[in-house]
Amino acid sequence: MKNYIFTSESVCEGHPDKVADQISDGVLDELLSKDPDSRVACEVMVTTGMAFVSGEITTKAYVDIPKVVRNTIKDIGYTDAKMGFDYETCAVLTSIDEQSPDIAMGVDQTPNHEQGAGDQGIMFGYACTETESLMPLPISMAQKLAMRLAEVRKDGTLPYLRPDGKTQVSIVYKNDRPKYISTIVMAAQHSPDVSNEKLKKDIQEEVIGHVIPKDLLRDDTKYMINTTGRFVIGGPQGDCGLTGRKIIVDTYGGIGSHGGGCFSGKDPSKVDRSASYMARHIAKNIVAAEFSKSCEVQLAYAIGVAEPVSVYLDCKGTNSVKAEKICEAVKEVFDLRPRAIIDYLDLKRPIYKKTAAYGHFGRDEPEFTWERTNRVDELRDSVGL
Repeated sequence: MKNYIFTSESVCEGHPDKVADQISDGVLDELLSKDPDSRVACEVMVTTGMAFVSGEITTKAYVDIPKVVRNTIKDIGYTDAKMGFDYETCAVLTSIDEQSPDIAMGVDQTPNHEQGAGDQGIMFGYACTETESLMPLPISMAQKLAMRLAEVRKDGTLPYLRPDGKTQVSIVYKNDRPKYISTIVMAAQHSPDVSNEKLKKDIQEEVIGHVIPKDLLRDDTKYMINTTGRFVIGGPQGDCGLTGRKIIVDTYGGIGSHGGGCFSGKDPSKVDRSASYMARHIAKNIVAAEFSKSCEVQLAYAIGVAEPVSVYLDCKGTNSVKAEKICEAVKEVFDLRPRAIIDYLDLKRPIYKKTAAYGHFGRDEPEFTWERTNRVDELRDSVGL
């Protein structure tokens, strides 16, 4: 048992890297809505006044990519050229090629070949009992603060806010269990006509006060809000944004491991995405079955091969059932071949733009099929409980 402080961060949908993620997944969604068998690896870079879309796409559909880009930027809230980036005037450049036939021959399902993994790689999923969503508490609190920042901006509660922003929450753990928050760090982009004092007061009352349970706060909890004193220039004007650069925000906030790839812009034939979702689903069902208080699942694949090369889990010493027995139950209950994962989680749908901000895990939304805990009874039966 250990005593320590653990910190996780999140970012708002207007953060430049998240803008890129949402554009990538917006393109993916448009393609899947017209051709569910589209193969997509869409990468985006955004900077002052420009969005550059590139990658490999093989599809029967036609998508007006510049329209998707502009609509996504508009929905995020970059609607004024004074922000240095706006949906009407930014340049949109594209450079798209088809998926390599060398890859496709290992991934395509044919009468003589089962659909294999879209690439080699390792994927991780994690769950724990710290929150009702079975997510770690630090990332859960950081994501909720970021979501609340967007909410008060969009509903007019704090009309001077702009789309960019970051949050960070430090949790004190005693005997490996979360107890209270030691520090909350927030950076909120704003218009130039608001004072730092007003912004701090408003963020404290309208964001932190609405999100953080009082029992997690102490008299000595520190609040560090816009600590430079000014955050007017932000978004793609303040920093170049790239798809896939916020992978820890996307997952578990630094608790647990992360595999070799990001999620956004990739169709579900890419196991970077689909197998990571499946690993979360497995870990969540293991914890929900009360086999352990925390669980990390690793899956590994070889390109063009359907069956995973390994299935590994680590319960961090919190398990009441032997890890080997749980692993055997996982192999018995879950079909881990890529096509089976895609069918089971219903992943050929335009559901991905919603995942591209505020985390891919721990959210109670119908599209997030990997968050279900529907296999608990089968797992318990498999281990003899």
